[in-house]
Amino acid sequence: MASIHKEIVIDADPAYVWDALRDFGALHTRLVPGFVTDTKLDGDARIVTFANGTVAREVLVACDDARRRLVYAIKSERLIQHSASAQVFAEGDGRTRFVWIADVLPHEFASYMEGQMELGLAAMQKALGRKVA
Repeated sequence: MASIHKEIVIDADPAYVWDALRDFGALHTRLVPGFVTDTKLDGDARIVTFANGTVAREVLVACDDARRRLVYAIKSERLIQHSASAQVFAEGDGRTRFVWIADVLPHEFASYMEGQMELGLAAMQKALGRKVA
């Protein structure tokens, strides 16, 4: 199984970043606008439409406020396995370290997923990072 590990530092308070991450139905408006164009809640899942036209059903596995950690999984005809966690850590000086890990099968999807995660992190940085005047 391919395991993809990404980390970024965001110039924003961890509580602010966690609040956006844990808002499971607001990817397109709060966490990664532009990268995700629409999110619709469907029970314990969200239907996510990405900017490239891909649509995925992401099932909420866990939302841990104490650890500021969210876990979700995707099942589809093309993916045998996809589970991901995103976690928020205080980095000091009011900044946040954001850690995103995804495990994917088949391996052939790893490079695509890694590229998508990079785009998602860039959108997150743009949406949540403090604006410098």
